[in-house]
Amino acid sequence: MEREFMEFDVVIVGAGPSGLAAACRIKKQAAESGQEVSVCVVEKGSEVGAHILSGAVFEPRALEELFPDWKELGAPLNTPVTRDDIYMLTSAEKGSRIPDLFVPKTMHNEGNYIISLGNLCRWLAEQAEALEVEVYPGFAAQEALIDENGVVRGILTGDLGVDREGNPKEGFYTPGMELRAKYTLFAEGCRGHIGKQLIKRFNLDSEADAQHYGIGIKEIWDIDPAKHEPGLVVHTAGWPLDITGTENTGGSFLYHIENHQVVVGLIIDLSYANPHLSPFDEFQRYKHHPVVKQYLEGGKRVSYGARAICKGGLNSLPKMVFPGGALIGCDLGTLNFAKIKGSHTAMKSGMLAADAVVEALKAGREGGDELTGYVDGFKASWLYDELFASRNFGAAIHKFGPLMGGAFNYIDQNWFGGKIPFTLHDNKPDYACMKKASEATKINYPKPDGVLSFDKLSSVFISNTNHEEDQPVHLTLKDPSIPIEKNLPLYDEPAQRYCPAGVYEVVTEDNGDKRFQINAQNCVHCKTCDIKDPSQNINWVAPEGTGGPNYPNM
Repeated sequence: MEREFMEFDVVIVGAGPSGLAAACRIKKQAAESGQEVSVCVVEKGSEVGAHILSGAVFEPRALEELFPDWKELGAPLNTPVTRDDIYMLTSAEKGSRIPDLFVPKTMHNEGNYIISLGNLCRWLAEQAEALEVEVYPGFAAQEALIDENGVVRGILTGDLGVDREGNPKEGFYTPGMELRAKYTLFAEGCRGHIGKQLIKRFNLDSEADAQHYGIGIKEIWDIDPAKHEPGLVVHTAGWPLDITGTENTGGSFLYHIENHQVVVGLIIDLSYANPHLSPFDEFQRYKHHPVVKQYLEGGKRVSYGARAICKGGLNSLPKMVFPGGALIGCDLGTLNFAKIKGSHTAMKSGMLAADAVVEALKAGREGGDELTGYVDGFKASWLYDELFASRNFGAAIHKFGPLMGGAFNYIDQNWFGGKIPFTLHDNKPDYACMKKASEATKINYPKPDGVLSFDKLSSVFISNTNHEEDQPVHLTLKDPSIPIEKNLPLYDEPAQRYCPAGVYEVVTEDNGDKRFQINAQNCVHCKTCDIKDPSQNINWVAPEGTGGPNYPNM
């Protein structure tokens, strides 16, 4: 098919913190050197910020480098952190606060801010447009354009107005467009579907440890003003997950933001072993713990969402560049799990890539090469130093559990400054960690009370998730027989539980036969299924542009 095309110097896929920081940096650096550089950012969400979900305690280091006058420009950093409370929860009723002296220094948040990352991205998009970046929300990048020499030359956006069988719908069909570029930066976020393809095609992870992931589930609550303490940061480890064991680990957060609101969430490592575990239901029962309940009682839940995060860190970073482009942000995997922060590292990676792009364009290079300046800049940056110092954090938790792993990390961070003279490695992929259902303990979750805990469907409803129903299903099965013939007998088909949106069901027909049902309309784009399916049979691809959640301020 002959498609329409547009040409740019740089195309950036994804209007998250890394993509927008890269766009702004390119324009600013080009202006300083007298260059004309055209930049386009495409975003699959209905608007910038619609698909952004993060805790988020934000470290402003990269923002200060990008916009030293961010306060005067009105960046939405409104709530400075005032206190850190960290608890080890030992049961459903008990827990104890860990003295600051024994907390790894990476967990201290002096000088940081509690923010809505979605709102920060909206602000960054405004700055980008003021710098004459073209920002196109509602357009999903479907695939990379790769020429006969193996060079990435841009992206193809997805077709609009296609029915479930892939046929054009009369009066609605609009073919995707080629966005051609000299250099293309992929900033799709964790487990980006094109990024995943590029890693495989160019063998970018051949020298990296296995990537590791967590699923973060988050809610926003309006709470009683008398219980609100702006700037208070609360983290917990332990219950409802393992305290001393290593099979089911994770931790929680509860942050007091402005407007008498708190954000509350649970991050569960996707290396968990028990196929009966439901991250969504673990989160719902966690809210009943007295440490958490004291803030939520009398309040009202106003928003819900979920997102996978990359937490492998430095050891799991693939090669960053390939002919014609680069991976940045969480598409690369730059989150610093020791800090539970990825926004400042994502922004810095985008800025480093931007500098390399401007340098390449100034030298007259046309994209057939690799952006080696990005790699060199990364290795010479504070981003590399930060990720190096935190390289053991996740592996220690996986190997030793929250208690002993936490002790190791305290020694590594507070005594050695992250420079302990050895590196822990964890090369077992998350999907391979799951036990058989017959070997695991069943978990009986309490019914939601509709006050502190809720069901999946009412939760998805307040995520404002919507997809055009008559379109190809964006959750594809490599082998449709596997869910019922393999995953059900071996693992009690865990997709029923690991999905936090009720997308996957095992339905029993009238004749007793089982059928695997995919409710793609519910999908909040968390990517957990693509990561955790023990048979690696589910492939997440982008649906039509504008589909998915519409988060107002997550």
